[in-house]
Amino acid sequence: MEGHGQDAYEERMRRSLDPEGFEDPGIKGSHLSLGEMSRAGAGTGSPLHAWRARAEELTPLRQYLPSRRGCYDLDGRRRAAGAPPGQASRRGGGQPPSVTDVDLEAAGSRRSTYQRDTHEGYVELHELVMDSNKELCWMEAGHWLKLEEDFKEAGYWGQPHLSFLTYRSLLEIRRALAKGAVLFDVAATSLAAIAHVLIDQMIYEGQIKTQDREDILRTLLLQHKHPSEAEAVGTLRPAQLQRSGTAVAETEQPLLREHQPLEMRGLAGAGQGVSGATRPQLPEKVPEDAEATLVLVVTLDAVLDVPLPVRFLVVVLGPDTPHISYHEIGRTVATMMSERVFRRDAYMAEGRQDLLRGVEDFLEASIVLPPTETPSEQLLRSLVPLQHELLRRRYQPPEKVPGEGFLKDLGLEEPAPEDDDPLRRTGRPFGGLVRDIRRRYPKYLSDIKDALNPQCLAAVIFIYFAALSPAVTFGGLLGEKTKGMMGVSELLISTCVQCVLFSLLSAQPLLVVGFSGPLLVFEEAFYSFCSDNDMEYIVGRVWIGFWLILLVLVVVAVEGSFLVRYLSRYTQEIFSFLISLIFIFETFSKLVTIFRDHPLKQQYNVQPTVQPKEPQPNTALLSLVLMAGTFFLAFFLRKFKNSAFLPGKVRRLIGDFGVPISIFIMALVDFFIKDTYTQKLNVPRGLEVTNTSARGWFINPMGLNAPFPIWMMFACAVPAVLVFILIFLETQITTLIVSKPERKLVKGSGFHLDLLLIVAMGGLAALFGMPWLSATTVRTITHANALTVMSKATAPGEKSQILEVKEQRISGLLVAMLIGVSILMEPILKYIPLAVLFGIFLYMGVTSLFGIQLFDRILLLLMPPKYHPSEPYVTRVKTWRMHLFTFTQIVVLVLLWVVKSTPASLALPFLLILTVPLRRFLLPKIFRDIELKCLDADDAVVTFEEAQGTDVYNEVQMPS
Repeated sequence: MEGHGQDAYEERMRRSLDPEGFEDPGIKGSHLSLGEMSRAGAGTGSPLHAWRARAEELTPLRQYLPSRRGCYDLDGRRRAAGAPPGQASRRGGGQPPSVTDVDLEAAGSRRSTYQRDTHEGYVELHELVMDSNKELCWMEAGHWLKLEEDFKEAGYWGQPHLSFLTYRSLLEIRRALAKGAVLFDVAATSLAAIAHVLIDQMIYEGQIKTQDREDILRTLLLQHKHPSEAEAVGTLRPAQLQRSGTAVAETEQPLLREHQPLEMRGLAGAGQGVSGATRPQLPEKVPEDAEATLVLVVTLDAVLDVPLPVRFLVVVLGPDTPHISYHEIGRTVATMMSERVFRRDAYMAEGRQDLLRGVEDFLEASIVLPPTETPSEQLLRSLVPLQHELLRRRYQPPEKVPGEGFLKDLGLEEPAPEDDDPLRRTGRPFGGLVRDIRRRYPKYLSDIKDALNPQCLAAVIFIYFAALSPAVTFGGLLGEKTKGMMGVSELLISTCVQCVLFSLLSAQPLLVVGFSGPLLVFEEAFYSFCSDNDMEYIVGRVWIGFWLILLVLVVVAVEGSFLVRYLSRYTQEIFSFLISLIFIFETFSKLVTIFRDHPLKQQYNVQPTVQPKEPQPNTALLSLVLMAGTFFLAFFLRKFKNSAFLPGKVRRLIGDFGVPISIFIMALVDFFIKDTYTQKLNVPRGLEVTNTSARGWFINPMGLNAPFPIWMMFACAVPAVLVFILIFLETQITTLIVSKPERKLVKGSGFHLDLLLIVAMGGLAALFGMPWLSATTVRTITHANALTVMSKATAPGEKSQILEVKEQRISGLLVAMLIGVSILMEPILKYIPLAVLFGIFLYMGVTSLFGIQLFDRILLLLMPPKYHPSEPYVTRVKTWRMHLFTFTQIVVLVLLWVVKSTPASLALPFLLILTVPLRRFLLPKIFRDIELKCLDADDAVVTFEEAQGTDVYNEVQMPS
C-alpha cells in the first residue's frame, strides 16, 4: 500500500487509536485541574464542556485501557497514574489529579487477585529483522513449552532443551522491570489497542519521546512471520528502529490491517512462505487451558501456531550497544515466563514490586557457574542434588502456604485421609475384608463398562503372550524338578481357572495371577524332602493346601495384611537377590547335567533310533547354543526396547514380545537341525495330566499308593506357613506397587480380599494336583501400564501425564480364557527344547538383578569412590558405612544360601522373615536414622514409558 491510499489508511489507524487525545490540539494542550474546570463554568464554550464531549466520544475505547495503571512505591502505597514517581496519589488535598487521570480512573473494573486462575504457559520470542524482500518484520526466534525450542540455521526446529541463561541478562531483566513501563490488566483485545496504551505509558514515564510515537507504533504493528528454510532469525540481518527522516524508506512498512482478538491463529494465516520448515506438532503438545506469553525483541494478531489467549506481552526496546544482547534478554524473559512459579507470581502480581520479588525468587533458585574451564559431565552431575533442594524450597517455601490447586499442580498435595487407607485396621474380626468388599463391589458395573475400549483389547493380546511365556517356561521346569508329577498342562489349567475366578471376584483385578520363581524353588525343595523321606509328594501338597486355607482365614480375620508395612527394602532385596542367584545357578546346573549325560568325545555309539540315555553327538553343544542364544536374544530385545532405533511404538512392540520372539526363533533353529538330539518339552495331549501313570486329576488326601502318615498331616502345617509367607510377600508387595499414588487408580485396592482369594484357590487347587499361584509383579505392572491412558498434550521433553487407567475385569478374564485354550497347543509346544527354557530362566535371573539396589552397592565395592553415582545412599552416607550395610545383607544372603543347600531348605522363608526384626531392632543401633532412610528407602520410580536404560524391572524388587 503506497501513496494516497497508504496515507489515508495510516490516518484512520491513528484516529482510531487515539483515546487520550494526543493528536487532538484542543485536548492535548488542555491540562486543567478539576478546580479550574469547575470554575470555568458549564457553558457550551467552556473547557469542561469540551472535555466532557470528548470523553463521551471516547467511551467505546475505554475498554482498551488498563484497569490498574502505575505501580507501587517502596512503602507499598499505590501511586496513581497521574502522580509522579515517589509521590502517592492524593484525593483529599493538594494538587488533584489531571483530566487524563480522571479518565483513567473511570476505565474498567479492577479484578481481585483471588479471582485469577493460573494456566499452563506457552511462550514465543519474536525479533525484529530485515526479511529477504528488504522489509522489516517480526520473525519467531524460538518458543517455550516448559523447554526451549529454537530454529536452526539448517532450516529445522531443534530438539527441546533446557534454557541456559547468562547472569547479565537476568540482571538486565530486573533493572528493566524496576525502571521500565509496567501495565496490569489491560482490557484490550487487539495488538493495536495494547500498542497504543503501552506507548502512551512510555511517553508519560519519559521512556520515549513524543516524536518517536509514530515510528514505534508502526514497528509494533509490523507483520509477524514464522521461520522457514529460506528465512530465519539466524540467516536474516537484525533490524534497527530509526527515527523518521533519519533512515531510508525501508522502515516505512505497512501496519497490521486486522484487529482480531488477542488469540493466536493458525500458521497459514501468519504469512508463512510456501517452503515452510517442518514444525513440531504443537497443537498436540499444548494443554487446552494454556495461555500465551509473547516477547517482542513481541506478538499477538494472527502470528502464532495454536489458538491460545494471550495473557502477557513483553516489549524489549533499547539503544544499540555492544554491551547488551537483546536476544539473550528476550530468551531470559521467555524462559522465566515458561517457569511455572514465576508465571504464577506474574499472574498474582498487583504491582511492580510483586514482579521484582518474583525475579528475586527466581534468582534465588538459579545456579551460576563461575567462568572456569568447561567442567566435565561428571562434575555437572554434582549440581543435581543442589538443584533439587532449591526446587523444593521454591515449590513449597516455609513462609508461604501455596493454594490447594497450586500444590496439586506441583504434585505436592496432602496425603489421602486415613479412612482411605486399605491397610488401616478396624479392630473387628474380618473388618478389613468387609471394607474391601464395600469399597470395590459397588463399582462392579463400571468394571464391565470401562472394558468397552479398544485399549483393553490391545492389552488382552499383549498380556496373553506376557503370561503364556512364563507359564510354559515354569511348567517345563516344574515337570523336570518334580519328575512329571506336575507340568505344563497342570500349570496352564490352574492359571486359567484361578485367573477367571480372581478376575470375577477380586478387589484389584489389575493383578495378574501366575506361577513365580520363589514358588518353583519351594516345590523343588519339598519334592526333594518327600523323596528323601519316602512320602508321596502330591498328597503332601493336598494337606499343605488345607493348612493354607486355615492360615489365610486366621490372617484375614485379624487383618494381618497390615504387616506388609514392616517389609522394608532390606528384606525384599535379600529375597530377590537370593531367588535371582538360584535362577542363575539352576540354569548352569542343568547345563552341566546335559554335558555330563552327553559328554564331548571323539566317538559315539550312534543308533538308528535316538536313545536319550545314551550319549548323543553334538547334543551338549547345541543345548549350550540354544540356551545362550535364547538368553542373549531376549536380553538384546529388552535393551532394544529402550534404545533410539526405529519409532517408539515399533521398538516397544518388539521389546514387549521379546521373550516369545526369542523362544520362537531358537525353537525354529532347533527344528531345522535334524541330525542332533535335544530334550523337548513334555506336553500331554488335551486335558491329560503330565504323568498319567502316577496320578489322576483328583488327589486322595489319604494317599494314592500307600496311606499317608497321620503325623505328616499335622506336620504339613510347617511347610504351609512357608508357602503362605511366599504368597503373602509377592501378593501384598505387588498390590502395594500397583497401588502407588503415581498410578492414579481411583477404584481402590483390597489387600485382605485378594489375599484370601489367591491363597484359598491355591489350597483347593492342591486337591486336583495343580500348582498354587501368587500375584506376579512384572506381569501386573505390565498389565497396569497397558491399560494406562497417557496425555498427548505435554511439553516437549516432559513426561506424559496419566489421564486415566482402565480399571476393569474383562481383560484379565479374557487372558485367563486364552491361556486355558492354549492347552490345546500341544502340537506346537512339544517342539520347544528344554535348553531354550533354561535360557529364559537365566534371563529372568539376570534381569531381576537390575532393579536391586543391593546389586548396585555390591558393584560399588569394586569401584573407586570417584566413580560412584550421585545417589542419596552414596552422597549422604559415608562410603565405609554404606559398605557395612551392604556387608550385613551379604552375610544374611550367604546364610540363606547355606540353608537352601541343606535338607533344611524348606525353612528358607522362615529365616527370611527373621530379617524383619533384624532390620527394625538391630540395625538402628548400628546406623543413624538418616543413613537408614537413604539406604533402605523405597525410591523405585514408577515407570510408564521406558527411557533408555530403564524399564519396569527397575521398579520391581521382587522376582516373578
